[in-house]
Amino acid sequence: MSTPSVNTSAEIPAGFGEAAFEAFLATRDEPAWVTESRRQAFQRYRELLETELDPEEWRRVDLRALRPDRFQLCTRQTEQSVAPETETLLTGQADFAGHVKHTDGQLISSEMSEELAAKGVIFGDLATVVREHGELIQPYFMTRAVDSQRDRFSAWHAAFWTGGTVLYVPRNVVVDAPLHSLITLQADKAADLSHTLVILEEGASATLLEETTSVSDDLLGLHVGAVELLLAKEARLRYVQLQNWNHKVWHVAHQAGRVENNGFLQWTVGGIGAKLAHIHQDVVLDGRGSEAEVNGVTFSTDNQIHSFYTQQSHNAAETRSDLLYKQVLRDQARSIWRGMIRVEKEGQQTNGYQRNDSLMLSPTCRADAIPGLEIEADDVRCTHGATAGRVDEEQIFYCMSRGMSEYEAMHMIVEGFFQTVFDRIPVEAVRETLNQAIIKKLGFGR
Repeated sequence: MSTPSVNTSAEIPAGFGEAAFEAFLATRDEPAWVTESRRQAFQRYRELLETELDPEEWRRVDLRALRPDRFQLCTRQTEQSVAPETETLLTGQADFAGHVKHTDGQLISSEMSEELAAKGVIFGDLATVVREHGELIQPYFMTRAVDSQRDRFSAWHAAFWTGGTVLYVPRNVVVDAPLHSLITLQADKAADLSHTLVILEEGASATLLEETTSVSDDLLGLHVGAVELLLAKEARLRYVQLQNWNHKVWHVAHQAGRVENNGFLQWTVGGIGAKLAHIHQDVVLDGRGSEAEVNGVTFSTDNQIHSFYTQQSHNAAETRSDLLYKQVLRDQARSIWRGMIRVEKEGQQTNGYQRNDSLMLSPTCRADAIPGLEIEADDVRCTHGATAGRVDEEQIFYCMSRGMSEYEAMHMIVEGFFQTVFDRIPVEAVRETLNQAIIKKLGFGR
């Protein structure tokens, strides 16, 4: 087990201006290339603050109430941050080969089995791995997947990233048991800018389950994150992210996966929490025969907003991508999904598919779905579609006439709606976790 080594008693001013940035840098013990990349990103962030966000991506997302100056980076562990063991959706659901836990952007603990360490697997805190294995990390860190120059949020993250998890699996090493990463917010108005970096070398295989959650339902929070999944030839990765912040957290993230020849990426997203969540998700198929399966499940209630901007890019021949998002809404919640399949000229014999379905449980919620295709090749098979509709009152009446309560009937209908996604998830713990989350969202256990 390891404990954090980047940790001082210095205070950082609230917000993300010049003073906060310099104070933040003063707390870090990092290689020169990391510091330089932060300074370049901060300069870019300041420039992009004066630039309009891409209207294609952000037109339907209202950020007027987001005030970065209300939030603050934490630089040290507090007694509260290490006190209670956080109960999460995946707690007790499976046996893990390793854990990494962060609270308020600070490492709390990390551990991994000795067997995996002996095989050369690296799994731990990003700040620690950057110092100890910088020559390994530098060629991958925000150079191939997430672009720190893309918009103000990616630049913001690149300048201020804190915490984060690294998984590196050497060539032909297979990690059978899943690994677990937990990111929590515990202090009021805390900002988390965690970064997940997964590197699988040729023929490697692994499963990473990642959770984000709030310790309390009442505290404000901000998450500006990034996820990078890099698969070499014939590598296989199952990556699951369960987002379960409380309803007072702003959640914005850039996430990207790249797959080389005959590699396979299965990427499952569960979006349950947050006040407003906007995810920019890219899947890039770079090698011949590479495949990606993207599964999304969201359940929005109250005034929550869940927004996804997904892109499936086919840069090589004989590639396959398959995206399926299922979204349930209730109360005044809103979902936004903008999807795009892009096939380059080199992407002959591509098979691309994307679908988004929304089920609305109340007349006051709203779902926007905009699928799209951009095809440069002439020998492809690409299809897309989207549906949205209200829950069938006759189905509820029928179930209730058979002795079910309204909640039980609703649960059965919602679970059935999600079932096609659940059937694509091979990890039983994830299926059970999502089902339990649905039950809570419907009001059981409140």
